Amino acid sequence: MTRKGDDIQSQVAAPLDPDLTWALAREGDVARPVHAVTQDGLAGWLAGLEPAVAAFLRESGFTAEAGRVLLLPGGAGVSAAVLGLGKGDGSPWPYGALPFGLPEGTVWRLGDGCDPAAATLGWMLGAYRFATHKAPARAPARLVPPEAEEARVLAEAILRARQLINLPAADLGPAELSDAVRRLAERCGAEFEEVEGEALVSGFPAVSAVGAGSHRAPRVAIIRWEGAPDAPLVALLGKGVCFDTGGLDIKSADGMKRMKKDMGGAAIMLGLAEALMRLRAPVRLLVVIGAVENAVSSTAMRPLDVLRTRAGLTVEVGNTDAEGRLVLADLLSFAAEARPALMLNAATLTGAARVALGPDLPALFTNSEAVASALSAAGESCNDRVWRLPLHDGYASWLESSAADLANVGSRPMAGAIVAALFLHRFVPSGIRWAHLDVYAWNDFARPGRPEGGEATGLRALHAGLMTLLPLLAEPDRSPQVGGLGG
Repeated sequence: MTRKGDDIQSQVAAPLDPDLTWALAREGDVARPVHAVTQDGLAGWLAGLEPAVAAFLRESGFTAEAGRVLLLPGGAGVSAAVLGLGKGDGSPWPYGALPFGLPEGTVWRLGDGCDPAAATLGWMLGAYRFATHKAPARAPARLVPPEAEEARVLAEAILRARQLINLPAADLGPAELSDAVRRLAERCGAEFEEVEGEALVSGFPAVSAVGAGSHRAPRVAIIRWEGAPDAPLVALLGKGVCFDTGGLDIKSADGMKRMKKDMGGAAIMLGLAEALMRLRAPVRLLVVIGAVENAVSSTAMRPLDVLRTRAGLTVEVGNTDAEGRLVLADLLSFAAEARPALMLNAATLTGAARVALGPDLPALFTNSEAVASALSAAGESCNDRVWRLPLHDGYASWLESSAADLANVGSRPMAGAIVAALFLHRFVPSGIRWAHLDVYAWNDFARPGRPEGGEATGLRALHAGLMTLLPLLAEPDRSPQVGGLGG
């Protein structure tokens, strides 16, 4: 069954938000059970079934490999389904095969062997398709949702992030991205502020310089949220480059093809903020999104221009395609003025990180051993892994400039992700915990739970890690740090 035209039209009218109900049924809907079994548990599970059903499974070649879905016959047709979980590591991804592995329009409930949280997350993420401009070929099967509030909130936050990343740049410019920030603030009862025009030029000069070449004016969108009166303040900062041509150092046609996703860091930070606010995390939030377009025109910044930043440092533009770090420099300086207990930023920052780690593993840089341990452990536990790379001070001299306090690119064609992180760290005052995630924010091909297109890489790891860090954030960070501003 193809989605009706009026359903699609409703999404075209409000393209910032995906359909969050399409995969879910209602309590009371007639639903068949879907069971889940691991490879190690298969023999025991088969032994407990009726002999005819067990024989059917064996003769069908079902071995419980991850993501394999098999329908079970009954007197009136299909009576149930079984899902293979593979080794059973708690991953949500096998459940992501169910929405389109089960018959269209059917309704299901969780049966034996299912983890409610992993199943809810995997099902909802697996049912998502970008449907703003083209109707999907079919509707997913629907799930009667179990009691798994955190999983459902995380799934909805990830789907909103995916939707923003998937939107073409014609639909999502700086104004529209700022509007998405405003809508999030309204949904969650937070304060919203937008900085543009002359206030942006004076307060965020590097952001203004990056956006100077576009007719779509840059802006900074800010959320402030008080989750608990005396809770630690956490700053979430996102690179929101809605399209990146590379500027006057223009990208190749192939290199520009997916640059609508260059605001992926902003989308991930907004998703993280949504999860924290909706789950009432005991934290105060400062969310800062630099919404901008890096375009080519007579007013665009030029190679070897020297820019002023909010921190007062001057930066020589060695390459106009290294614009994301300029945006984040001003955001970091702004957030640092509030002396947060932790600053987290995410950005689709360097191709070097992808060469080193591929599309699925975000590169993690941090000045705090406690933050590194918490985020790495959280990523392992929730199957959303991050991989730490070093803030190697030995490369800091590569950012030296004879014309300014520093350059925005390194003087050598190596260690690009590390050099970019070192640039950002120059804008982090000593004594403030900081972590930077260099993400790809895209699935190049479809897998269960991960359709081709935008992806909120690292969002679940950041959420889980931050929740474990909250007790520590109330205390000064005594773990070893590398000095930033003032260090």
